[in-house]
Amino acid sequence: MKPAVLEPAYFLRCQMERAQAHGFLGGTAVVFASRSPEKETPNEDAVALIPFREGEGVLAVADGVGGYPGGENASAVALASLGECVRRAADSDAGLRTAILDGIEAANRAVREDGQGGTTLAVAELRAGCVRTYHVGDSVILVTGQRGRVKLQTVPHSPVGYALEAGVLDEEQAMAHVDRHLIDNMLGTDDMRIEIGPELPLAQRDTLLLASDGLADNLFVAEIIEHVRKGELARSAQGMAEAAQARMGSAREGLPSKPDDLSFVAWRPR
Repeated sequence: MKPAVLEPAYFLRCQMERAQAHGFLGGTAVVFASRSPEKETPNEDAVALIPFREGEGVLAVADGVGGYPGGENASAVALASLGECVRRAADSDAGLRTAILDGIEAANRAVREDGQGGTTLAVAELRAGCVRTYHVGDSVILVTGQRGRVKLQTVPHSPVGYALEAGVLDEEQAMAHVDRHLIDNMLGTDDMRIEIGPELPLAQRDTLLLASDGLADNLFVAEIIEHVRKGELARSAQGMAEAAQARMGSAREGLPSKPDDLSFVAWRPR
């Protein structure tokens, strides 16, 4: 495992062969990021580990929206803006929640001013043994226990995501839906909105996962959970990355397969 992250760490335009484990907030954060197998342009996803004060910090994943010019710039700009707001707040009396909300608003302004694309954003606030989520778009945030119980799962800001949540579609239908790529909320727009989750206490063996839709479009939720819920986290994360990439490279009847950039960070307390 790499040394503990004490300053913000950004993973931009990455083409990793293997997942990387880092010490973070008294736990282990494992990062993986790789571009779509069908393209030679940069990975448009970005991942950040942002410490705040002692025992507090932020995990974030941004997915530059495909089809827009400079999606990789949008995700990088968004995480840089978020990180700067968290850094400034750490030097003042501001709390982490305020810093995150200010950071997302600043990120939206920065992406709009940059004018080169849009991005989703998934953020997890870690503080005092608890997690609180903030998200814009369809990137995934999930918390699972060691036995596989889903303790938290965000709803994608998309027509298909809402239909799945409402029970209009089942997971298999949603994965194969022709409109699965559409989203109705992202940074870089006038009407960006932030969904804030409840504060959730984390048990010792819980695993927190933030991921771009390159993961959720290629593995069912039960498969994701089975990979990350137990075992050494770096090994589990590597297996999950390889499984998603294998799906991208080989379409099979009844199984999802959507080549895309794939980036995630998994965190577990020690």
